[in-house]
Amino acid sequence: MDATTPPPAPPLSPPPPAPYAGPPPLAPHAGLSGPQSSAAPASSADPESSADPESSADPASSAARAGHEGPALCAAPPHSAAPAPAPYAPPPLRRRLLAPLGALAGAAAAFAYVGAVDPNEPGHYPVCPLLRYTGLYCPGCGGLRSAHAFVHGDLAAALGANAMAVAGYAAFAVFMVFWLVRAVRGVPVRLNPSPALLWAVGGIWAVFCVVRNLPAGAALAP
Repeated sequence: MDATTPPPAPPLSPPPPAPYAGPPPLAPHAGLSGPQSSAAPASSADPESSADPESSADPASSAARAGHEGPALCAAPPHSAAPAPAPYAPPPLRRRLLAPLGALAGAAAAFAYVGAVDPNEPGHYPVCPLLRYTGLYCPGCGGLRSAHAFVHGDLAAALGANAMAVAGYAAFAVFMVFWLVRAVRGVPVRLNPSPALLWAVGGIWAVFCVVRNLPAGAALAP
């Protein structure tokens, strides 16, 4: 061998195997990023995205939130105040007096006819069916004779024929005065009697009907 020739290099041994480090970490999902995705640095070109990490990290959630808040921003305008109702304007006085004066004229015509045609004479008015078939006086028996006596100014005879009828005449007169005064003032009249008042009037009428058919109540019979 020549002295100038270098000796051959020893063969290279293979490098030792690297130790097993396990599977590589999974990348976070875009929809489940949470705080990890918010840790990404915001772009310096968009200051708003750096101020809102959630919107920069998850565009889908920010779009959904914007769609949810959309109707709130487009809410209907506040309701305008309802116009005040127009004040009540009563009809003319002639029209207001038409109904009460018509009722008063009808009642006056009926009393005038009964005062002119005497019910004490038979044949002018029909007989009460209850009195004809049972011999009992109803609450209205003697009402025509009472009206006839009342028209002629005989109050005692009117009370003896039918005291309830005389009470009805007084109640009608009071109601007519009340109705006329309200009509002149332009205030409508509304009849709304309470149930207690109706029961009281009905009870008095029933007691009157029973008592006038008893011997003790002969003064109330016509």
